[in-house]
Amino acid sequence: MTTADDHMTTTHSVSGDHVTGAAGSHPAAYRTTSNDNHATVHWDDLVAAALLGTERRTPPGAAPGAEPAAALLDAAAVATLRRRAGLRPAAARPRPAPAPADPRPPLPAAARRRLALLLADRLGPGSSGGRRGTAPDLTELLPQWLSAANRHGYRAPAALLPELLDAARARTDLRSAALTLAGPRALWLARANPDWRFALRGSVPAAVPEASYPDAPARPQGPAGPAGPEAAAGGRSAAVRRLWEEGLFAERVALLETLRRREPAAALALLDTTWRTERAEDRLMFLDSLRTGLSGADEPFLERALADRSRTVRATAAELLSALPGSAFAARMAARAASCVLLDPAAPVPLITVVAPRTCDAAMQRDGVIPKPPHGRGERAWWLGQLVEAAPLGHWTERFGGRSAAEITALPVADGWRPELYAAWCRAAVRQRNAEWSRALLGSPAAVPAEDPGTASPGERTRLLFTLPAGERARWVAGFIAAHGLSEAFQLLGVCAVPWAAPLGRAVVDALDIAREAGSYPWSFSGVMGLAERCLDPEEADRLELLTAATDEPEGSSPGAGSYWSEAFQRLVRTLRLRRAMLSELAGGTPAGTLEGPTVPGDPGDPCRPGSAAKAASASPAPAPTTPRPP
Repeated sequence: MTTADDHMTTTHSVSGDHVTGAAGSHPAAYRTTSNDNHATVHWDDLVAAALLGTERRTPPGAAPGAEPAAALLDAAAVATLRRRAGLRPAAARPRPAPAPADPRPPLPAAARRRLALLLADRLGPGSSGGRRGTAPDLTELLPQWLSAANRHGYRAPAALLPELLDAARARTDLRSAALTLAGPRALWLARANPDWRFALRGSVPAAVPEASYPDAPARPQGPAGPAGPEAAAGGRSAAVRRLWEEGLFAERVALLETLRRREPAAALALLDTTWRTERAEDRLMFLDSLRTGLSGADEPFLERALADRSRTVRATAAELLSALPGSAFAARMAARAASCVLLDPAAPVPLITVVAPRTCDAAMQRDGVIPKPPHGRGERAWWLGQLVEAAPLGHWTERFGGRSAAEITALPVADGWRPELYAAWCRAAVRQRNAEWSRALLGSPAAVPAEDPGTASPGERTRLLFTLPAGERARWVAGFIAAHGLSEAFQLLGVCAVPWAAPLGRAVVDALDIAREAGSYPWSFSGVMGLAERCLDPEEADRLELLTAATDEPEGSSPGAGSYWSEAFQRLVRTLRLRRAMLSELAGGTPAGTLEGPTVPGDPGDPCRPGSAAKAASASPAPAPTTPRPP
């Protein structure tokens, strides 16, 4: 049998004719010839002979008397080798531009190893929802670690950038912090890997100008004209305009939000250039970005938006204008509300009377009042709520003889209008971020008025709490937990600054200890326990060590509950120590024995956003151990 090597030995050269179309992308483009029989062999002919069978078709180029099957294989071997040897190399691609420099300082060695552990644990087997044991959940600590590292201004190690981008791809909640830590090199990598293109969609090029765009006053030029920094600024402005006009929707939203944070007037001017040509759903998203940096300078644009073709755009514009107490819109709504809500001059004691509007005229609809109420709501109550919600809260102090918010909300309301009026005031306090009114409407945490719309549910109270200063917010939630337990505390805890202030931390731990002594399983409080692991002050770890010991189970308790609670508190303590060690590593220290593995003590610091409560907690001495209270 003639082998491919024999053919290659007798074939001393492969001319250009022998490999016609060798650079083609399909095998049918290749042609080979044999010097032995001067026959031109097409690859397609060989494939056809193989498919039909050598009994029905003689292989092309087969020598007379040769065994057909062997001849077919010989010809295929020769054609394959010639095709591979005769390929013309493609033109070399240009080398990619080097990754941009990142001038930020590198991570300390211990923090770099910690990040590698956190990213590696992300790929480990997930929780099956059963017994967790005492090991900290590293996947929940990664967001905290990223936030703390960004506050220090570090850059991510180059070797960990792929893992960091993969983590951000899998978890959208990590993307902002992960891309901040990764810096410009993440965008450089994302352009080469389609899996990481999400980083480009949310990025803004160095194109964002430092001066107002696009209608900013021109900077004075030096004698050499707009060269140097001025020319660079012009290039950035051109890139911003190009991205705004040609970019994907997500890229445009990211650009507008970034500009709005840096230069609100520049972002508004950029939006105005294309506002009339945008789709209604896009106008709504762009308009919503104006909440950042909202000021009186936005009023003319928002007044024009009140005449928009889209009802949702008009409603959003009205909502934004109502957050500007000095706007003409707020004055119009205050005048309408004043005619509906007043003090009864004939009452022996101060009494609020309500005369709801009888019609929703065109002027009211132009100002964002929706005429048709939702199912189950009366028209007049629906219109009243929208008017009161949009009126400046300071108007009521003037209207009611200089009374404070607490005094006004304590006044009786005639004819059963109290629920509608209070619910509208609650929405106004949230919209206008008025802490005085939120405080008055929330009342005492020990006696929450469950009958009042606006403060009855945890979600409604959460929105009001968010307008209060961080320290006051924590004290209110601590008082609520002390009076009502943890059953409705999960949402309230979510708005408290991290790490929790000492009074709030003690209230949560005391409530958990009470639940343990009551004999229930810790799974009923897994949400609060998870928050405690991420939000308690790490310095509380040593004080909580007393709670990790297994206790005798009270009569009538759930079987095995004591051991489960012991595990839960051990996990809490170990997580707090892990967070403390992680913070120390980012500060440049390396606590002994903290890099062994995921269950070893340690700690990243304050997870989400530190506030005044965090500073107060870190500055104050550790409180004395809390004696568990009886159930």
